[in-house]
Amino acid sequence: MARLFALHDVEVTIITTKYNSTIFQNSIDLDSSRGRSITTHIIDFPSSKLGLPIGIESFNVNTPREMIPKIYTAIFILQPEIEHLFNVLKPDFIVTDMFYPWTVEVAEKLGIPRIMFHGASYLARSAAHAVEQYAPHLKTQSDTEKFVIPNLPDELMMTRLQLPDWLRSHNQYTDLMKVIKESERKSFGSVFNSFYELESDYFDHYKRVMGTKSWGLGPVSLWVNQDDSDKAARGYSKEEEEEKEEGWLKWLNSKPECSVLYVSFGSMNKFPFLQLVEIAHALEDSGHNFIWVVRKNEENEESDVFLEEFEKRVRESEKGYLIWGWAPQLLILENQAIGGLVSHCGWNTVVESVNVGLPTVTWPLFAEHFFNEKLVVDVLRIGVSVGAKEWRNWNEFGSEVVKREDIGNAIGLMMNGGEEEIGMRKRAKELSVAAKKAVQVGGSSYNNMVELIQELKSIKLAKVQA
Repeated sequence: MARLFALHDVEVTIITTKYNSTIFQNSIDLDSSRGRSITTHIIDFPSSKLGLPIGIESFNVNTPREMIPKIYTAIFILQPEIEHLFNVLKPDFIVTDMFYPWTVEVAEKLGIPRIMFHGASYLARSAAHAVEQYAPHLKTQSDTEKFVIPNLPDELMMTRLQLPDWLRSHNQYTDLMKVIKESERKSFGSVFNSFYELESDYFDHYKRVMGTKSWGLGPVSLWVNQDDSDKAARGYSKEEEEEKEEGWLKWLNSKPECSVLYVSFGSMNKFPFLQLVEIAHALEDSGHNFIWVVRKNEENEESDVFLEEFEKRVRESEKGYLIWGWAPQLLILENQAIGGLVSHCGWNTVVESVNVGLPTVTWPLFAEHFFNEKLVVDVLRIGVSVGAKEWRNWNEFGSEVVKREDIGNAIGLMMNGGEEEIGMRKRAKELSVAAKKAVQVGGSSYNNMVELIQELKSIKLAKVQA
């Protein structure tokens, strides 16, 4: 999103910490070499104050549980330093993530607009707002009884078990989300990685119920990742890519068009051994080629041993390819051999699958994933669900194990050439065309970007003339 502002001639400074910056610094350097005014300002992460090892500045699936509250605490410890930096840099406006609600007061002190960045969809935020407001889940008799989420453009049904825990019952995160919502209402507006044609009804609905301005500026990856150098700069070293390209790209290019499943559950997934076994059997039994992104399990050596043996077997049969760790998702999805995804419904992956016009087998896990699944399966009708029934925290296994038969049935509906698959593919391709138009001159997201920058310029001009 920051790169997108720089693309439109805004002078951008990204405030971050040393090890977090390594994820995206390659992309910033590329943009800077193209003459765009974008820089990274590094502040020190307070590791020593919190008793954290050097280099732990965010959490992932392998972060020890006891470190997670300390990382959250760091966000608040950094507040004075970031606030001081705002005073030094004297920005015309600030864009901050939702987890920095205090920045709305800082922006007010400085007399500048604060814009909140949301990493979710308009539907997900609208659905969460409706559940908070109407509490339909409290009227059900059990955790598995379905209810309709009230006051939405579509009749969307869920169960209590599929709701995030902070919506299901009150906890500390519930209080944090209330503070975040209040800060959004005080802000100049919000920005989303979405585009009008993708979820137009929810774009309009969200602005209406929140009473705030909002701009859909997506798909962000289509704006800023316009060639392979951009796509290859995301999140890993050149050496790692050269090593991987010899394998996955060569393997993919040997497969027929639209014949390969891309299976990935994001960077925060955590499956128990029994679930990995079910996934492996489902993929092998499906009869389709597949690329599966997996991760080392530092808590369970049995899982790693199983996956290594599975990898050897499917490599020999040439039916499957396992990528360990990070995968160059944009480049993989664009390969003509890819025919569809099996995904956790993380919002970035939903948008990136739409960009390339691919259908998805949906397997929501945590965060707002179950809401995103409703958009993909029920509203857009470009996906088929494995039937996941239980929301869980990202750092927990949960009790549910989705059976190989259910996974296989969903894959079959998406890949076996039936009427349902044909309809999904047609709708996905139409959305892909709409996504590309959205970021072109005159498109919905392009116009939103121009409108937002113009409004911000008008505010600055009014201050100068006052």
